[in-house]
Formats: sequence, structure tokens, C-alpha cells
Amino acid sequence: MIPARVRPGQPEPLGVTADGQGLNVAVFSAHAEAILFCRFDAAGAEELDRIALPCRSGDVFHGYLAGLGPGTRYGLRAIGPRDPARGHRFDPSKLLCDPFATRFDRPFRLHPALFPTSAEDSGTALPKAIVEPVVALPPRPDFRWQGQVIYEINVGGFTRRHPAIPPALRGTFAGLGHPAAVAYLRRLGVTAVEVMPPTPRIEAPHLPPLGLSDAWGYNPAAFCAPDPRLAPGGFAEVRSAVAALQAAGIAVLVDIVLNHTGEYDPDGPVLSLRGLDNVSYYRLDPADPSRYRDDTGCRNTLALDRPPGVRLAMEALRSWVLRGGIDGFRFDLATVMGRRADGFDPGAPLLTAIDQDPVLRGRARIAEPWDLGPDGYRLGEFPTAWGEWNDRFRDTLRRFWRGDPGQLGALATRLAGSADLFAPRHRPPSRSVNFVAAHDGFTLADLVSHARKHNAANGEDGRDGTDANWSWNHGTEGPSEDPAVRAARAGDVRALLACLLLARGTPLLGMGDECGRSQNGNNNAYAQDNPVSWFDWEGMDRALLRFTARLVRLRSRCRLAQGEAPLRGAPAAPGQPPDVSWLTPEGAPMQVSDWQDPDRRTLVAALFAAAEPDAAAQRAVLVVHGTADPVRVRLPEPAPGADWRVVLDSAAPRRREHCLEWVAVAGRSVVLLGEAVAAREAEAAR
Repeated sequence: MIPARVRPGQPEPLGVTADGQGLNVAVFSAHAEAILFCRFDAAGAEELDRIALPCRSGDVFHGYLAGLGPGTRYGLRAIGPRDPARGHRFDPSKLLCDPFATRFDRPFRLHPALFPTSAEDSGTALPKAIVEPVVALPPRPDFRWQGQVIYEINVGGFTRRHPAIPPALRGTFAGLGHPAAVAYLRRLGVTAVEVMPPTPRIEAPHLPPLGLSDAWGYNPAAFCAPDPRLAPGGFAEVRSAVAALQAAGIAVLVDIVLNHTGEYDPDGPVLSLRGLDNVSYYRLDPADPSRYRDDTGCRNTLALDRPPGVRLAMEALRSWVLRGGIDGFRFDLATVMGRRADGFDPGAPLLTAIDQDPVLRGRARIAEPWDLGPDGYRLGEFPTAWGEWNDRFRDTLRRFWRGDPGQLGALATRLAGSADLFAPRHRPPSRSVNFVAAHDGFTLADLVSHARKHNAANGEDGRDGTDANWSWNHGTEGPSEDPAVRAARAGDVRALLACLLLARGTPLLGMGDECGRSQNGNNNAYAQDNPVSWFDWEGMDRALLRFTARLVRLRSRCRLAQGEAPLRGAPAAPGQPPDVSWLTPEGAPMQVSDWQDPDRRTLVAALFAAAEPDAAAQRAVLVVHGTADPVRVRLPEPAPGADWRVVLDSAAPRRREHCLEWVAVAGRSVVLLGEAVAAREAEAAR
């Protein structure tokens, strides 16, 4: 008999939904025999009752609990076969979090009771979900790609040491939305922030014994809620911060991890999906279903080509848009999202569902286009509306400035918009998310200061973090007090930033790279939730910050850098100059032999953008010079009544001069010249 206050309810929507009279509870599990709703007291400590969901429709258990409403704290338990050899890992002694919950009462922490080898009930060790009212924000305008400059940000680390932000708000979304934080981002000039994973996280089991904790959030315990560490006020706090940034003209993107969970390997903690329906939610080894397929390097892989995985992922994305008000997503190890049993498919169910969904199709979608599984590197192969992190841009720029031979042609391709990767499917250059440094790998300051990684603090004997850094140290490993070494490193950082922000594509800046942030050579600081990975507000290089902000402003005014067609070396219309002419320093057109010369280190691009109804034609010359010796570059003939003006010189940021036939270019520098009409310049000088 069904208790009087428990009714059959409905199988939709999944999760727990309040209607003012009670709660509808619906939980997917294709292999469970029963699902229990476990209600806890207001402190989330005492389990008050366990209510078996009375009905099952297909693979959804459901029930309606009259008299309960928002604020109810709860977890789930699943009863079913405990047969790891067949992939089933049901255990009613393990409390499970609702994968569709939108708020939790505390952070996830490892505890012995969470592990499958423990007979202890995990009810006191697991955070409790909190029922929230349904929230649906009004739709935001569609994300516009052209002109974006993205800033990757770690919510926890960005404001942790900010002197103008109240200590109680530091390291949270409330701190990110504080006027002091917003003012800094406006001053820098970025148009979007890409927030590193803000969903609930749990430590990898090897970290606590080392005294380390997760600083980045790439080990998710749930998907549809914010982490209580970052947003103690739940989605309301997220919405407030997002609204403050959007009011300042800054879009908010969320880096979301949908490829694996923090349940780790078969011996890892039981948190949610493993206990609800391990076989349905995860990819298991066909030869041994007691083990997981590991296409992620994180010990398990979600099965996102199956309906349960697609449904969970879609609800997570909608939650962040409808409850958080965000403008889009960056998808970690996104190849997993397009994997079928036989490999990657850009038309896979989840990718197709995202692109047709009315809530999501106007949001930014950015793929990290690789995973660690077979044939996992898929740069350039995601759906046409998606952006992709372009690691070839990163590696080419690093190798050129490090001094590797034979990089000139690749450098030109990357600066011109990576047409080899994006044009075959008619995708504009803005979908190439260009970066030189990001959370993975060296910071920009460390890139030019360390020839090898220094990851001893991570406790893995240097096994973690890539060895393919393409970095250099100017003859001294690590910090140096030698003025010449420091000047050379600073010059290289400015040159790298200039290439990044003047290239076609959408530039992405790593947090703190605009002001010299270092991680002491650690190229995998995921476990350093301490000053190593935090933003250093007191020690920032303010001169570099001013230079970077000026570069961002320059890019915003320069249509030559923002064009939505790759540079091809041909006129856009009859009678016009080519959009780019590649020249030698002597002013002659580059020949095949010049491109093939492995020792050639100077790239000269004469750029042209035709007039538009609301904008005049633009002409510019970009010089990227990679050797230590200075060079003189012959300039193209300017238009009648005009000359060339140095707009930017990475070697001499204060340089301003007019040139007619030649321009002097310092060693290892980037120079941008714009065509200036003498009369207009004279008027501006007054």
C-alpha cells in the first residue's frame, strides 16, 4: 500500500520538482529494483525517512511526496544487483546524490564511507541536495563571435588575494562580481570570461594523502549545480555575478566537464551515477565490464551517445543557462561528447541535440577538440557553429619564438586564420580559439623562463604534466636577477601577446598572463589551491598589464585582425589590393624558396581591409621578427598623401614614429604600422 502522503507522481521531469503542494521525484535507472528518496533534517545530518518511489514507467522510478517543498534536503539510495562482473554496483548503504540536483548543502569531500570497500553507511559523508524552486531567466541575446577577446579565469584563485574585495567574498562568484574585480576586467578590455569548471568537485583519491586539493574543478561530482565552495549562495549568487559582468559588457562562458566523473576507477568513491546505474551511464570495457573505458585519462568515461547520458548533459547545460544566465560553454575533452562505439562522429546524438535545442543553440559552444582515447584528436571536425581550442596556434607560436627552424609558413597560416583547419567546412576564423598559454601547461611568464617543467610540488615525481612545452629560458632556468635576461623574457612575452591579439581568430588570454603571473615552472598546477595558482594582485607587472590592455584596445579598432574570412592573398573585389601580401624584409613578394628556407625568421604581411558602409578602408603592415639581430624592412608604397605610422612595437611600447620607405625592427619583436593620412594626423595632434 502506498502511504497517504505518497502518490504515484509523474516520470517527467527527471529530478525533484516542487509545485507548491509537494515534490515530484523521478529517477532514471534501467537496472535498479527500487529507488529510495531519503529525507534529511535541516542540518543535513540526520536521515528522517526513506520513501520507496512507488511507481515505475519504463526505466524511470517516480512518486509524488505531498507536503514537502523547497528547502528539503535529500539523497537517494538504489537497490539492485551487486554484480561487478556484469557492471552492476548497486549498494543501498551508499547514499547517492541526485544527478539533476541544482544545489548542495556543502562541498564534496572524500571520506572512507564513500568507497565501495567500506561497509559503513555513507549517509553522513555525502552532501545533501537542496530542493529549489523552478527558475527560468529571460533569454539572453545570441552570442556574437566577431570581436570577442576571451579571458580564462579561475573563480577560486582570481580574487583570493584581492586587497579591495572583502575577505568573506574572496574566491567566490560574489568576489568575481564585486565592482573591483569587474573594473579590472573592464580595464583589461576583454569581452568574455571563460570560468573554469564551477560545478561540484571532489578530490582525486591520491591528493589528500599528499596534503593537496583540487584547484581547478576538472573532477566533477555533479553537473547541474554550482560548487558550494565557489557559490555558497547557489545559483542566486552565480546569477548576481553573471549579471554584474554582463552589465559591464562582459559575456560569461562556463567550462564544463561532461566527459567523466569523480567516481574515478572501480575502487573510487560511490557518489551518484555508479550507484544509480553504472551500466547505463558509463562506458565499460566490453571484455571485462567490471572495468571502465578510459578515454579521458581520469579513470572513467561517460557514455554520452546513450539516452541517459544525453539527457543528463542537456539538463546540466540548460540549468546553467536558465538558472545561471550564462552566455555559453567551453567543453572539456569534447571528443568524448561525439564518441560512438565505433569512434568520433560530429553528428553524434549529444552534439546534434545541443545544436538544435532552443535554449542552447544561441549560446557559444567551444570544444577542447581532443581526448585521450583512440583517434581522439579532432581539431577542425566539430559542428560548424562551434569554436575550438586551436593548440596548433599555440605550438606554432611557441616553436617560432623558441627558435625552431622551418616555422615561417606555419606561422603565417596561424596568423591568417588557420584556414587549413576551419575553411574546408566554411567556418570563419573566429571559430579558431587561439591561445599561447592556458590553465594546462606553463603560464606565459614561465614559458619564457623554464626549459623544463618543475612539478615536484604535485607529488607525482614529475610524471604529471606534458613534456612537450616548446619552452625556453634565455640561458637561465627559473627566476633571474640578470637585467639582460629579464629584459629578454619581457620582450618575448610582449611579442607573444602581440601575435596572439593581432592574429585572425578569437584570442584567449590565460588568467594573469597579462601581468606576469608565474607558477614557478609548474605546468600542471591543478592540485595547487594555494598562492602557486592564485592571482598575485600585489606582485603584478603593471607595465605589462598596460601593454596588454593597449593591445586589446588596438585589436577592437582593427578590422584587419577581426575579419571573418581567412587571409588568402587575393583581392576581395576587382581593383582592390590583396587582403594580404607576404613580403621579404627587402619588400619583394615571398617565393616558394623563401617559405622553404628553414632559417628564415622574418615575416612581413601587408594587410588590406576594404571600406564598409560604416568604416573606411584599412591598410597595415605587420612585421614578426624572430632573430636577435635587428632588421630594416622596406614598406609598401602608401596611398597618396599618407605615410606609415608605428602603431605598436613590442620591443619599445612607447615608440611612435612615421615612416615612409623603411622601418627599423628590433631583434625578437613584433611591429604593426598603420597607414596614416597626414592631414588627419596633424588635426589629431592639435
